[in-house]
Amino acid sequence: MAGEWLLTTEESVNPFHFAGRVLVFLLLALWGWRFMTTPLEINYTGESFLHLVNLPFHEAGHLLFMPFGRFLTILGGSLGQILMPLVCLATFLVKTRDPFGGSVALWWTAENFMDVAPYINDARAMDLLLLGGFTGKEVDAHDWNNLLTMLGWLQYDHGLAKLSHGIGTVLMLLALAWGAILLRRQYRRLDW
Repeated sequence: MAGEWLLTTEESVNPFHFAGRVLVFLLLALWGWRFMTTPLEINYTGESFLHLVNLPFHEAGHLLFMPFGRFLTILGGSLGQILMPLVCLATFLVKTRDPFGGSVALWWTAENFMDVAPYINDARAMDLLLLGGFTGKEVDAHDWNNLLTMLGWLQYDHGLAKLSHGIGTVLMLLALAWGAILLRRQYRRLDW
């Protein structure tokens, strides 16, 4: 059963490992609360340390999707940064069989949806500072302005940004609930 597989825990849990997981969980819960409650217009995610972690995966996504045409090359940046934590999630579940690590990777996936939201929200205004140090108004490098213009959806930038932030919020809450359930189960199996 998939539910049991996602909630698998060791028969005997090392107290030090458990304490480390609790610390990680608390950090993610507090940080996640800031991500979920700060309005996307403030661009808290873009100013966070994790934005710098996500950025190489965003840029690599452009290169990875380049063989599939201009549209997917542009979209590939955002796809790349969302796909990388999903690859980590799959690795934690399938290869290492570590559901708690999977919950952390799901949290990171959620954060990436939130990280993309201010960029989508800026598609019309093009005021955000891009990687090269210019705004979208100064160079033709604003992914979401280009994507939404190609689709004829530029007027929906704010709504799509809220949708991306909302997906991130829901996924983050699921990740935190999953992690909390795992920690509860692990607490019951502590090896004192």
